[in-house]
Amino acid sequence: MDSTEDIVVGQVVKSRAGRDKGNIFLVLEILDENHVLIVDGDIRKLDNPKKKKLKHLTIYNTVLKELEYKQNNNLKINNAYIRKLLEPFKKSY
Repeated sequence: MDSTEDIVVGQVVKSRAGRDKGNIFLVLEILDENHVLIVDGDIRKLDNPKKKKLKHLTIYNTVLKELEYKQNNNLKINNAYIRKLLEPFKKSY
């Protein structure tokens, strides 16, 4: 999967290349057909998301709709909330 057609905001991904290899992230924004912005609330915070190529990510089927809902309704999202959402995935993946 090297295209953003099947990716949505709030999707859980795992880095498979770079310094952050093995870390779990959430897709914050889709930039173009090959790039997304990812955050984890810890190393990559909301004010400094990581631009990542799709070919360097493992994409999971899990989509956290809470992130998309909060963004669409202009509700406040913070880094602690992102960490809380990702905590169960870091243990299982």
